[in-house]
Amino acid sequence: MSEVFNLTEEFGKNVFNDAVMRDRLPKSVYKKLKKTIADGAELDPSIADVVAHAMKDWAIEHGATHYTHWFQPLTGVTAEKHDSFISAPSDGKVIMEFSGKELIKGEPDASSFPSGGLRATFEARGYTVWDCTSPAFLREDAIGVTLCIPTSFCSYTGESLDKKTPLLRSMQAINEQALRILRLFGNTTAKRVSPSVGPEQEYFLVDRRKYLQRKDLIYTGRTLFGAMPPKGQEMEDHYFGAIRERVGSYMNDVNKELWKLGVPAKTQHNEVAPAQHELAPIYEGVNQAVDHNQIVMETLKKVAERHGMACLLHEKPFEKVNGSGKHNNWSLTADDGTNMMNPGDTPHENIQFLLVLACIIKAVDVHADLLRESAADVGNDHRLGANEAPPAIISIFLGEQLEDVIEQLCDTGEATHSKTGGTLKTGVDILPDLDKDATDRNRTSPFAFTGNKFEFRMVGSSDSIASPNTVLNTIVAEAFKEAADLLEKADDFDMAVHNLIKEMLTAHKRVVFNGNGYSDEWVQEAERRGLPNIRSMVEAIPALTTDKAVRLFEEFGVFTRAELNSRAEVEYENYAKAINIEARTMIDMAGKQIIPAVIKYTTQLAASIAAVRGACPEADVSTQTSLLLETSGLLAETKSALAALEEKTAQAAGTEGGRIQAEAYHAYVVPAMEALRTPVDKLEMIVDKDLWPMPSYGDLIFEV
Repeated sequence: MSEVFNLTEEFGKNVFNDAVMRDRLPKSVYKKLKKTIADGAELDPSIADVVAHAMKDWAIEHGATHYTHWFQPLTGVTAEKHDSFISAPSDGKVIMEFSGKELIKGEPDASSFPSGGLRATFEARGYTVWDCTSPAFLREDAIGVTLCIPTSFCSYTGESLDKKTPLLRSMQAINEQALRILRLFGNTTAKRVSPSVGPEQEYFLVDRRKYLQRKDLIYTGRTLFGAMPPKGQEMEDHYFGAIRERVGSYMNDVNKELWKLGVPAKTQHNEVAPAQHELAPIYEGVNQAVDHNQIVMETLKKVAERHGMACLLHEKPFEKVNGSGKHNNWSLTADDGTNMMNPGDTPHENIQFLLVLACIIKAVDVHADLLRESAADVGNDHRLGANEAPPAIISIFLGEQLEDVIEQLCDTGEATHSKTGGTLKTGVDILPDLDKDATDRNRTSPFAFTGNKFEFRMVGSSDSIASPNTVLNTIVAEAFKEAADLLEKADDFDMAVHNLIKEMLTAHKRVVFNGNGYSDEWVQEAERRGLPNIRSMVEAIPALTTDKAVRLFEEFGVFTRAELNSRAEVEYENYAKAINIEARTMIDMAGKQIIPAVIKYTTQLAASIAAVRGACPEADVSTQTSLLLETSGLLAETKSALAALEEKTAQAAGTEGGRIQAEAYHAYVVPAMEALRTPVDKLEMIVDKDLWPMPSYGDLIFEV
């Protein structure tokens, strides 16, 4: 019988959390550290050694031998360098030491991470700086037990080289401006306003042995070739279906690992596509949510290997199969419990909520390009706008109730009522009547209000949620600031806030859309409204460096112009590198695996035709001949497309770097890849399965 897992005892077991700090730190040190965390103040260096000593003792008691500054560079994944606790041996013995200086600061090589020109090879120094607002944790794996200390990462000259630092800056910005809004309405109890986030993580699981037979999955995370099996997701029987034993065992282990690390994993289920699943946590502060989501992605992959599976986090691992996203549920909550996005039962009377709502609508409309860019990555180009995810057009879904309130305000200048949900009757006597929500949901909207939060549904499954939340925090902070600047000087506050809400809603309601985001009509309507339709990552990146973006981020100290330029350069470079790898992988697979397999098939087919004719000249070999002609034609088409891809890839690789090179890969290499895939996928449906050199879609998504 397996050992019983006691969740209440195991949760947070491997986290240097508040309970551990309270137990192990002197009371005065604990209070200073808590004040630093609560107020966002600078850490008192005098307590660093005490905290480091307590952290080290706790970690060693749990079996740790090493520590690492765990940070999030611009690679999109985490980074770490491990150091043991041992100091110089004496008399054949070692002393285990860990100082406050080692806790606070590390020095990784900054030139070996993406920096977009902020660091060069001869300018190698960079710093990792302890983020005490996100607790240290212990990671247990084949290496042993390692103390992981969440940190920011910056250059020797002070520029941010990571995802965390701008996020923390944006949190400061929105806290300051949100408090101004609360003060306008007489709230004197709130001392801090923090964004809360709950990111829903989608992923695929495939058998690891089959995964290792697919070079495309190994090198790129997605299948570059593959014909659809007879059955896909059209029966809609996988979504919320019974979880298979093997997958259930995997989920069980994932949950246990995450719970020990204090990650509040809450919901698990089968997603729309076969072999697709989802994990969703409880909402928490955005900084910790970002760190925890990185832990979730690492854990999903690590545990999959133990179960003989591979976890695919790519946004589109299988063509014509539902892709994976990461819904970013975002809200603003004060430390006195006030949720600034709670409309209450009568939102038309909730002036504070209406002001907050109007500011968010304004922010999203003014900075739609930045919000779209924050969800841009190479994999997401295959997902957005594909009738399985939000369109590439930024719009806001508010639902019938709030849209009606807005129309009242814009049309007459006054909102007198709010629609109610009423009662839902099932028509079955034994089932109770249900209170019905005032509005339906819209799964086609990229930015949807869902009760007391906004759900940003564009974010890709493999991407960090740091960038979207950095942008959300900053653009809303700007809208709050502009509103507060006006209202704080108003002689008649009630009249001024009423007029401002109406003015903002009238000016920016074009971004509100409650209809079907998948329809062609919406694309045309969005164009008529003047809303941007940014279809690809390469088209999205320029939003980072517009004068508008620079003014926004510099005003709130989130990014400097140099940091924005560097991030744009990194993203162009990432795009070019990713497409180059995909193209070279296709070239390798087509030339070394697929074409030889097809030649072998045609050779056997030709030999069969000759043998039949030799044995029986009167036999009808028209079917075999037709197959041979069709296969040979597709083989010739494949060879021609392969040559074209090789040429286009070489040309793109030889262009000037940055934006020019990324645009070349997007404009020429991506279409050449699609042109090569077309005949190969047709050949897969003809060639003998025993000769086809890799597992099919059916093998991968139905045999987990």
